Amino acid sequence: MVEKIQRKINDSFVMRWTALVLIASMMFFGYMFVDVMSPLKSLLESSLHWDSGTFGTYAASEYFLNVCVAFLIFAGIILDKMGIRFTGLLSASLMVAGACIKYVGITDWFQTTAFCAWLDSWWVAFPGSAKMASLGFMIFGCGCEMAGTTVSKAIAKWFEGKEMALAMGFEMAIARLGVFAVMWLSPMISNHFDKSITAPVAFCTALLIIGLLSYTVFVCMDRKLDNQLIATGELKEEKTSDEEFHVKDLGRIFTSKMFWLVALLCVLYYSAIFPFQRFAPNFLEVTLQVDAEMAARIFSCFPILAMILTPFLGALLDFKGKGASMLMVGAVIMICCHLSFAFLLPMFPYKWLALLLIVVLGVSFSLVPAALWPSVPKIIDTKILGSAYCVIFWIQNVGLLLVPLLIGKALDATGGYFVPMIIFSGFGVLAFIFSLYLKIEDRRKGYGLELPNVKN
Repeated sequence: MVEKIQRKINDSFVMRWTALVLIASMMFFGYMFVDVMSPLKSLLESSLHWDSGTFGTYAASEYFLNVCVAFLIFAGIILDKMGIRFTGLLSASLMVAGACIKYVGITDWFQTTAFCAWLDSWWVAFPGSAKMASLGFMIFGCGCEMAGTTVSKAIAKWFEGKEMALAMGFEMAIARLGVFAVMWLSPMISNHFDKSITAPVAFCTALLIIGLLSYTVFVCMDRKLDNQLIATGELKEEKTSDEEFHVKDLGRIFTSKMFWLVALLCVLYYSAIFPFQRFAPNFLEVTLQVDAEMAARIFSCFPILAMILTPFLGALLDFKGKGASMLMVGAVIMICCHLSFAFLLPMFPYKWLALLLIVVLGVSFSLVPAALWPSVPKIIDTKILGSAYCVIFWIQNVGLLLVPLLIGKALDATGGYFVPMIIFSGFGVLAFIFSLYLKIEDRRKGYGLELPNVKN
């Protein structure tokens, strides 16, 4: 009887991986919504009269509230104060609400309203439809980034002392499957409904509602886990003063050199990936002289190797270590790919070459996140782990806010993608420098980034 009481729900392989699938489903649908309009850039230009600068501003709006009002900092405090159940449901609800607003903004009906006419009357270079869509994307972005940190903390809780990096790898693989899926589905749905922009957005909005429901099921499972932890004495119903999160604990995050190295590496790396992801279908469309649907299908292969490799790299990290070394290799691969996009592909505009470069870039996209996120619990106390993740995401969002604006302006100014690819390559070089410094500091201080995660 004692053994039954001491065996917790997350000790069951099936139950903890079921929990992972439930929370990863929310991120899968979230990633689909993030890029649902990326393959439709040319259609947005012809139907809603958005230029590259408008599209870049819209893409950047996802991160505006997270950065400019520091929403992610508050999200970290909410996560550490209220826990993964409340914060996850809040984030999923924000994603649904933001998606609905964005959908309304791009409908034909909205273009005929007095409110849209008022939006068109100021900042006339930025259409009213883009303003409304950006507002929805801002709210969605608050929920999506909050969800990302919540999922990371939830996995750390359910897989502590188990296959944590492997689980994080699978979660990232499932989420990135959303990028692959939407690059195929968005143009297909649009073409099926007579070049409609609203149909793909409506479809992905419905999927976000399903994601909210799946997280609700996880909430019930997590409540049961907490009850078992209380029964075994591993969790107290009321935290002591030392265990309770306090805002002053944030100082321990900001004064950590290792934290800043990880945070800066994160913003540099992701600034060369996610903004590129927004513009990549159009880049391939222009460079290869193919239609938007073919370009989206080529780019859909980007996450394929990431989906396959990330779980295996997570397992490698769990059992063999070498996290800092993986970060360095990932940065080098990213530099080579972006330089090839800048110099090689325009000279040899073959589909097979573009596909090869896209797939190889996906290797980098598996190496770096697989090593980066499981490293954070090694350098940050569990009590403030949610805040640490949120601060990292906030710093990352600064780059993700500014870089699409920069790329959009560069495109309007130069009319081509050479300068944007050089910018992305520069971020890769800086990411390599910081990953090298991180490895040196780990050797000096002994945080164990190169060591396995699984306890023997």
